[in-house]
Amino acid sequence: MKFFVDTAEIDQIKELNDLGMVDGVTTNPSLIAKSGRDILEVTKEICSIVSGPVSAEVVALEADDMLAEGRKLAKIADNIAVKVPLTWAGLKTCKTLTDDGIMVNVTLCFSANQALLAAKAGATFISPFIGRLDDLNMDGLELIEDIRTIYDNYGFETNILAASIRSANHMSECAKIGADVCTAPPNVIKAMANHVLTDKGLAAFMADAEKAGIKIV
Repeated sequence: MKFFVDTAEIDQIKELNDLGMVDGVTTNPSLIAKSGRDILEVTKEICSIVSGPVSAEVVALEADDMLAEGRKLAKIADNIAVKVPLTWAGLKTCKTLTDDGIMVNVTLCFSANQALLAAKAGATFISPFIGRLDDLNMDGLELIEDIRTIYDNYGFETNILAASIRSANHMSECAKIGADVCTAPPNVIKAMANHVLTDKGLAAFMADAEKAGIKIV
């Protein structure tokens, strides 16, 4: 499973990228606003750091306007994936951009039917939002499983990009279900390394090393 980092913070992207933990980046208007930088400027910098897909989202609502914004974003770098919402206008934009050879990430997916439409429109990525479904007492992971089944049934090549990841458990569960990609905030990716027994075992090793006077250098 590929890891995308869900942020527009350059330092965080660089840190994870240097460790080989970044296969791509996803951004959205909220993350861009949080960074406090111009969308074109910060997206260009991210594309220069990461070789994999970098999702940059349109802010228009009508298909013609989405298309114009998408084409402008796509000119930033070859690894741009234009992000469009899962609306009818977004699907129209997806089909046109895909036909032009531009990667498209269809976002804000909350049902298997929506995911099926995105695949038919030629989306490169479909972004089902796990955490937001969980917030409504619905099973976000079940949606990932349903999409995986449908895509495998018919050989759709659209990548399942699990989004709205809230925990390290979401990451491992998505991997078991068969999500192609998970996009998560930096703190969630780092939390995957944590385990109480690792901390306990390390504390015991360090205590024994100090007691025995063990030194390596």
